[in-house]
Amino acid sequence: MKTENESNANENKIIESVARLVSDICFDGEFKSHPEYLTEIFEHLLETEPGNSLPLRIKMLSCIRTSKMLAKALEPFSDEEIQKACVQMINA
Repeated sequence: MKTENESNANENKIIESVARLVSDICFDGEFKSHPEYLTEIFEHLLETEPGNSLPLRIKMLSCIRTSKMLAKALEPFSDEEIQKACVQMINA
């Protein structure tokens, strides 16, 4: 039983950490627009000499994809709903 309780405790810590991350992102302003911001920044960077690097381009695309997935997952909810859910999860 001890291992099962430790596993549940770890899962709860993970959920709490994700809730804190989402909560912090919400305070960062227009997080739902971040994929567009990243795309704009990366497009300008790609026009430079350092931007002509395949490993860098792969990392940039990964950042954009992750940002888009987060924005899409949270899109149906208002900022207030997200914040309230995060607070409830953190305090659970």
